[in-house]
Amino acid sequence: MRKENMKIKKAVFPAAGLGTRLLPITKSIPKEMLTLVDKPLIQYGIEECISAKINDIIIVTGRGKNSIEDYFDRSIEHEIILKEKGKEHLLKSVEDLSNAANLSYTRQKEALGLGHAILTAQNLVGNEPFSVVLSDDIIDSRIPVMKQMMGVYKNLGHSILAVQRVQDKDIPKYGIIDAEEIQKGVLKVKDLVEKPEIREAPSNLAIIGRYILMPDIFEFLRKTKPGKGGEIQLTDAIKSLLSTQPVYALEFEGTRYDGGNKLELLKAQIIFGLKNPGLRTGLIDFINNLELV
Repeated sequence: MRKENMKIKKAVFPAAGLGTRLLPITKSIPKEMLTLVDKPLIQYGIEECISAKINDIIIVTGRGKNSIEDYFDRSIEHEIILKEKGKEHLLKSVEDLSNAANLSYTRQKEALGLGHAILTAQNLVGNEPFSVVLSDDIIDSRIPVMKQMMGVYKNLGHSILAVQRVQDKDIPKYGIIDAEEIQKGVLKVKDLVEKPEIREAPSNLAIIGRYILMPDIFEFLRKTKPGKGGEIQLTDAIKSLLSTQPVYALEFEGTRYDGGNKLELLKAQIIFGLKNPGLRTGLIDFINNLELV
C-alpha cells in the first residue's frame, strides 16, 4: 500500500475533443457545454469531484472551447441584476458555481488522443496522484462514482479504473481489462487492450471515463507511440504502468449514459429530468399524455 502522497487534490478534465458524434451542434458548441436538464455536462463531473473533496480542477481545452472558461468565470452583470431584482436563490446558484472549485486551464494544440490530453496537464498536476474525469460519461448513482473510487484508493493506494460490463457488440468501442476480483466489485488488473475485436477481448469489462492515476503515468505517456486511430491511447500507457506497479479496477454502482451518443444523451435528459423535484410532476404528466404522431 502506497503511503506517501495519498491525498488526491486534483482532477483533469480532457475537453479538447471535437465531439464529431454529436455534429452538427458541436460545430459551434463544445460537447462539454451541452445542457443536461439545467447544467452543462462538465459541471456534473466537477460537482462529482467536489463531492469527493477534489477541488483543484484542471481543464484541458482546445480551439473553440472558450465558452467553458466563460461559463465558470464570474458574471458580474448577472450578479448585479439578480441582486437588484431580489432573486436571491438564483444569485446563490451563480455564486456557488464560481466559488465551488479552483479552476485552471491548459490547451491541447492538436487532437492527438486522450493520453496526449492528460500529458498536456502534467505541469499543472505535478508529481502527485490525480483523477481524470471524462464529462461525456454521464453516471447516475446514489454515491458519486469518484467518491466510490476514492474509498477504494484510500485502501489500496494505487491507480484505480472505473469499469462496467458491456454487451459483446460494444466491446470494440472501449478499452477492455483482464482482471481478477479480489473483493466484491474490486478487481486487480492483469492486462488491458484498447478497442479489441470481440474474439480477442479478454473480458467484457470496459473502462469508463473515471480514473485515479499515479504520477508515474506521465513517464509512460511520453513513451507511448500512437495506437488505434493514430492517437496516444491512455489504455496503452496504463498497460505499460502495469509492468511496474499494481493497477486496480472498480465495477462501480450506477447507471452510465454515453453523452457523446444522441440517443443516450436523450435518455439521460429524461432520467435526470425525473429526478429534478421542480420538473418531475410536469414531465410525468407530459409523458403519460404523450400522443405520438
